[in-house]
Amino acid sequence: MRDFLVIFDCDGVLVDSEPIALSVLGEMLGTQNVNLNDAVIADRFLGRSLGTVTSIVRQEFGVELPDDFPAMIRRRLFERYDGELRAIPGVPAVLDGLDARAIPYCVASSSLPERIEKSLSVTGLLDRFTPHIFSASMVRAGKPAPDLFLFAARQLEFEPSRCLVIEDSPAGIEAARAAGMGVFAFGGGGHARNAGLREKIAALKPDAWFDALPELLQRVDRVRSSGLSLHG
Repeated sequence: MRDFLVIFDCDGVLVDSEPIALSVLGEMLGTQNVNLNDAVIADRFLGRSLGTVTSIVRQEFGVELPDDFPAMIRRRLFERYDGELRAIPGVPAVLDGLDARAIPYCVASSSLPERIEKSLSVTGLLDRFTPHIFSASMVRAGKPAPDLFLFAARQLEFEPSRCLVIEDSPAGIEAARAAGMGVFAFGGGGHARNAGLREKIAALKPDAWFDALPELLQRVDRVRSSGLSLHG
């Protein structure tokens, strides 16, 4: 019997992209006369798909974003990625460790497929995850709905109770909980020093929380030795 499936979020877990992405989102919203400070942008939009962002902006700020807004975001973001994006320290070693333990893994991200591919390509991680890369565009509802994580589990033929999600955002943690999966919070991304964000994550009571990605292997070993109880 296979052990369990590790489902990684991408932004803020595998790649240190959230500071760049939130900066670009704020910049692009400003061009649409939606002027929000960094704290509000992080609070309302971290970990959410562009479709969800569009809905929030419409409902809360009364602004209908143009149809080409995602393309505008993507162009500016990719320019920044080429010059600034880096992998989270320790990712290759963690993936090597999971491979050595014969534990499968995948990516399930709120980003569009082309953004996930760009992020992983720029940081040299694309080959490590292809073809097991899943986007919120593949399901009806993005995080905090459980749809994406459940979809990833089905594709790799794992029951939700045998899945462990690695997330950095409240929306992602809520999605994992709603999916009936174990969830570890990762706080090592450049955006994760925000005290308000950390308070929100703590309030959601993830099954574990760590700030250095290599700690994941130690925690995975504990899960295996505990009889595959992914909760608590």
